[in-house]
Amino acid sequence: MRGLASEEGVAILVAMMALLLMAAIGSVLILTSSSETIIAAHFRDTVEARYAAGAMVERGMDDLGGMVDWTLVISGAVRSSWVDGVAPGTRTLADGSTIDLTQMVNLANCQKPTLCSTADMDAVTADRPWGTSNPRWVLFAYGAVRGLLPGSSTIDSPYYVVLLAGAAVAPAGWNAVALRAEAFGPRNSHAVVEATAGRAAGTARARFLSWREFR
Repeated sequence: MRGLASEEGVAILVAMMALLLMAAIGSVLILTSSSETIIAAHFRDTVEARYAAGAMVERGMDDLGGMVDWTLVISGAVRSSWVDGVAPGTRTLADGSTIDLTQMVNLANCQKPTLCSTADMDAVTADRPWGTSNPRWVLFAYGAVRGLLPGSSTIDSPYYVVLLAGAAVAPAGWNAVALRAEAFGPRNSHAVVEATAGRAAGTARARFLSWREFR
């Protein structure tokens, strides 16, 4: 009888260890699955943010093509017709978070949310390496991506996009405008695309002279 009782005790111990092992394996699988889901979601958000920023630059190019005097855009005197209200101010995103358009412009100009001085904007940095030729960004267009195509309900996106314009160094005989699009979305996803739009003096056709994405 003692041998039988001893065997039962060992069997219970083995069963408990097996249950603990299975529970541990199950926890690892759940954590792995959750991590993979989060990673996939962040990757999707990053890709969508880049597409949103790129689409905003393309929209800006369409607007510039219909404008005769780009100096009015660079100075901030003229904006795109595609805006969602008076700026500056805050905007509420689809996930309930907010962005401040004034702070966003300042961050683009001198990497700080407060007002930039001339010296701040002339500073040479990795993102702004041209010194006194650095663009002085001004708001040009801003709104939710789903409103990019007026009257259309085909765009289902939670992203908000802002397009800034500034002076650009142009080849001889060309006019140029620097464009900077920023897209904001879920889980703090953010993407920036910068491009230079140019056209030969005396012509109406505009084209891209440069394009780069910040990652």
